[in-house]
Amino acid sequence: MTRRSRSLLVPLAVVAALGLAACSTADAPVGSSSPSSTSSADADVSGSITVFAAASLQKTFTTLGKQFEAAHPGTSIEFSFAGSSDLVTQIQNGAPADVFASADEANMAKLSSTDLASGSPRDFATNVLEIAVAPGNPKGITSLDDLTGSGVQLVTCAAPVPCGAATAKVESASGVDLQPVSEEQSVTDVLGKVESGQADAGLVYVTDVQGADGKVDGVPFDESSKAVNTYPIGVLKGSENPELAQAFSDSVRSATGQTVLTAAGFGKP
Repeated sequence: MTRRSRSLLVPLAVVAALGLAACSTADAPVGSSSPSSTSSADADVSGSITVFAAASLQKTFTTLGKQFEAAHPGTSIEFSFAGSSDLVTQIQNGAPADVFASADEANMAKLSSTDLASGSPRDFATNVLEIAVAPGNPKGITSLDDLTGSGVQLVTCAAPVPCGAATAKVESASGVDLQPVSEEQSVTDVLGKVESGQADAGLVYVTDVQGADGKVDGVPFDESSKAVNTYPIGVLKGSENPELAQAFSDSVRSATGQTVLTAAGFGKP
């Protein structure tokens, strides 16, 4: 049941896609029948934006940001990564941001309901949970039930965080009552505690295990299918550069962007 996490190796298709992106604009968004030609609006984008994104997107969005800047000279993409619920609070309190990418639809809805999102956010990826354990799985964990065993130090995300909400769903689906020793504010904090040996196991996303570069092993479990998180992205109404913000948002949903996300373990929206 345990599988050793692998380094995030970008396949040749991704390398080719990134190379093409450096000399062309983003492909058509997911669902388009064919790649779009360069639009005058996209060709003219310049300046900088700040993207607030869920912690689980740190590696992929860093790659996508560099890709976008290479394809659009004169642009700069800055990122702030944290738990989606914390990012929503920051935005509601006036933190300057142009784009928000959430690890679930509930936190995006909080911004839409307060008229802070511009237009309709679009889904761009999905993710599911996996049990992260120390390399070699010394505790022999093979299921959610094993996480309730004596001597197993479990860490999960706090309930307001998307990975915490997903944890609650798999608990309900499995009938297992998890008793974590700590509840963290982001999935990367959960992963960090397992990597450092402060916890024996943690519930994180499949993508976090894959991107951990062998520092943890992953244990899949059937109930994870009961808590699929959908990731939406949208431009914020307070953006001072809405054209650039929309162009970056579209690039995430483009065929090239989807190739990068798929390579990291994300599912299709």
